[in-house]
Amino acid sequence: MESDAVKKPRTTEARHASQRDKALGHRLQRMRTQSMKPVIAQSRDGEEAMKKNVVLDCGWGRLLFDQTFEDKTELINALREEQRGQRDIIFYVRDPHVILAVAPQEVFLDPSHTFRLDFPTYRASRRKRPRGFFIRRLTSEEDARAVNNIYAARGMVTLDPNFFHDNRNNRSMTYFVAEEEGTGDIIGTVTGIDHARLFNDPEKGSSLWCLAVDPRARHPGIGEMLVRRLAEHFSARGAAYLDLSVLHDNEMAVKLYEKLGFHRVPVFAVKRKNPINEKLFAAPIDDYSALNPYARLIVDEARRRGIHTEITDAAGGFFKLSYGGREIRCRESLSELTSAVAMSICDDKAVTRRVVEKAGLRVPEQIEATKDREALAAFLKEHGSVVVKPARGEQGRGIAVGITTMDALDEAIVIAREVCDRVIIESCFEGEDLRLVVIDYKLVAAALRKPPHVIGDGQMTVRQLIEQLSRRRQAATDGESRIPMDSETVRCVDQAGFSMDSVLDEGCELVVRKTANLHTGGSIHDVTDRVHPALVDAARKAARAIGIPVVGIDLMIEKPTGSNYVFIEANERPGLANHEPQPTAERFVDLLFPQSRVPDMKTESESQSA
Repeated sequence: MESDAVKKPRTTEARHASQRDKALGHRLQRMRTQSMKPVIAQSRDGEEAMKKNVVLDCGWGRLLFDQTFEDKTELINALREEQRGQRDIIFYVRDPHVILAVAPQEVFLDPSHTFRLDFPTYRASRRKRPRGFFIRRLTSEEDARAVNNIYAARGMVTLDPNFFHDNRNNRSMTYFVAEEEGTGDIIGTVTGIDHARLFNDPEKGSSLWCLAVDPRARHPGIGEMLVRRLAEHFSARGAAYLDLSVLHDNEMAVKLYEKLGFHRVPVFAVKRKNPINEKLFAAPIDDYSALNPYARLIVDEARRRGIHTEITDAAGGFFKLSYGGREIRCRESLSELTSAVAMSICDDKAVTRRVVEKAGLRVPEQIEATKDREALAAFLKEHGSVVVKPARGEQGRGIAVGITTMDALDEAIVIAREVCDRVIIESCFEGEDLRLVVIDYKLVAAALRKPPHVIGDGQMTVRQLIEQLSRRRQAATDGESRIPMDSETVRCVDQAGFSMDSVLDEGCELVVRKTANLHTGGSIHDVTDRVHPALVDAARKAARAIGIPVVGIDLMIEKPTGSNYVFIEANERPGLANHEPQPTAERFVDLLFPQSRVPDMKTESESQSA
């Protein structure tokens, strides 16, 4: 006789019935979560009751979970406690009309979609691991600073530097970062919230926040790998799904989420009407969307301060700012405060060189390209490598770097003359390209400008790699940066011993242009905190010599922490974007309208408590 403890094998029919029951249960639960019915608020047998009135500080603002508030007036009162410079969100709103009715002048319905990934139907990636980077937890203050820099580069609200450390033991929040192999740079980040650990969520949900990838990142698939890692992390913890909120017009992000298996659910978000959110609830000013990123950055900062903005020519980046009886016209960072004389000095590179040389700056040797080939040949022989550039021009057009032969010199001169009839030739200084942004004769930002380079994968040709990188640079800079497929790119590739049809070995790096301008595919890397005082002094001297209050000074240097340099040029209309986390737009508007200056929050709070 068999013991009762020995279970009889289940029949095939019984197994199928059990599977049908589980599938039916999952479908019913999924139908409920996608319906307009209230979320499950009751705890199941043996589970702790769901916490009430849950508010989570995320550093950039607070998350208020609507399903934990029974009284909507209490919910609105909690939202009213939002701090200046923060972006609070009421999430999991099922009845937005009710919340809007409580405070119609204070809140608005966020124009975002909510997407959900159900873990029972999630399929892991077939790729074993990403190439060129790996995903890990955020572990140090250095990681936290890098994450903040990415937030700033993406126009997101940054966090207090101590926030990550203060919340290191908060088990309801998870931070992952993407680290680039070889360099150790942090190139992506994502935040996750475990609802079960936070407020005993009976649905065992989780949510994704602050997915951001460094716009300078060279590797594809960083965002996807961060999302997958977070999803697999919460799935292993026993969560049922992962939710996220994304702006309705963010088509690239929506495509990624749908590719991973996310689907839309009727859950909404409500936010407070504040300066940070103004673009989401207020009618846009005329032609705003046609502005380039450099003009838009300044317009956004002005509008945050209540400065009246009128766009006079969006295509050219022209706008007019008015505040307190003062009116100033601008073209991006070029304003009426810059004189015509200062602008004309910057416009001619030969004149600029003479002016700053008299002020004591070190400059490269220079001659003008003439028909005297013997003089050109002698100059090339003396220096070995030269730079060819049009006397007038911007954005790196017509510039060739590292010319070593007469044939290449002749060709470079012809190309430069397409931009300007006058062409100058300079000795080539080997080193790094440093841009220093000087506003009101003070250094505001310093950044290394690095030329574009591709990394081989053993499959794609150089041409395909360049096209792929160029697409990513365009997407990261609103179309401002791309790598031209011109003779200069071909020359640089040929000079390195490859052709456009060569297939690079996996991991092989190739610089595809010598110029580091953002507009030709270069990238910007902030070094403000470690730039040598001698370089800062040189930039300020140059600005004073020219007599220009806003300028970008370009130097060639050995390293940011060293004092050796040569002056390259001065830009009277420097791009203030892409210098995050430095406050370039803020200092520019401070210069134009000193009375609009936003007081330091720490100083203000201390004065109020005194």
